[in-house]
Amino acid sequence: MKKVLVLHTGGTISMTQEKDGAVSLSNHHPLQETMDLLPQNIKVVVEETFNLPSPHITPKEMLILKNRIEKAQKENFDGVVITHGTDTLEETAYFLDISFKKEIAVVLTGAMRSSNELGADGLYNYVQAIITASDDKSKDQGVLVVMNDEIHAGRFVTKTHTTSVDTFRTPTFGPIGIISKSQVIFLKEVVEHHSLTITDVSGKVILLKAYAGMDAMLFDVLREAKVDGVVVEALGAGNLPPKVIKSLEEMIAEGIPVALVSRCSNGIAQDIYDYEGGGIPLRKLGVMFVKGLTGPKARLRMLVGLNARLSHHELRQFMTE
Repeated sequence: MKKVLVLHTGGTISMTQEKDGAVSLSNHHPLQETMDLLPQNIKVVVEETFNLPSPHITPKEMLILKNRIEKAQKENFDGVVITHGTDTLEETAYFLDISFKKEIAVVLTGAMRSSNELGADGLYNYVQAIITASDDKSKDQGVLVVMNDEIHAGRFVTKTHTTSVDTFRTPTFGPIGIISKSQVIFLKEVVEHHSLTITDVSGKVILLKAYAGMDAMLFDVLREAKVDGVVVEALGAGNLPPKVIKSLEEMIAEGIPVALVSRCSNGIAQDIYDYEGGGIPLRKLGVMFVKGLTGPKARLRMLVGLNARLSHHELRQFMTE
């Protein structure tokens, strides 16, 4: 008998559609009555941790989930499933992937259609997520996201469509597995990576997006506000408009860590170009190039690194590994 802990946090998967078409929170979770659809060899323990739409989720809620999973690891659970709103699901998945050492399977899932809409996908995703969390192969794959018959690595998956049930994709790398007739099949191995143990999520790490004609105003404001870190979604392979460079250099000189990802949906940030604002001089300034992550995930990575009290050198290694 496999034992899976389910943590409900809210989101569309727990909502209902009203007669006027508006989707809103429900006092009674629509998945509570569905246990008879699961394989008989899986015992499910359900807890409602929050009932929040995902834009209300912050790193503080993510930390609560992390602490509960760590406790579950000592309670002989084989896996944990978290139901979550899709807007920030990938961020929670990534935070959990890097903030503690996992000994059991951790799977996040959600829905793009509320429980009483035509073609509702929540129940199906929920059952598939529980099956995945109960599978012995899942515990060594890092945090997983299961949606629409696909298994994605939490560190790379992202929401790509505002309303489609096929919204969760992994640009560049693709899904790492599928679920077929209740069988969990992994197609790729997830490369082991570094996680840190934290007890707090304090500090301000700000995310900026570069654009044509960008000047130093936003960087000056953040430097004067003495934020704890900055992540920039840069142009192309990792380049910035020249007018931001002086302020960026002053920010780094004052000890504010700056990391860079590409704003492109595919590929990785690299120091290729050697012109003012190009990747090569940016690296020489001390900008950290983060490979394969979106801006929101790189922001969480820096937040975790800072709360783990990493030294400047250790933070650079953590951000760029």
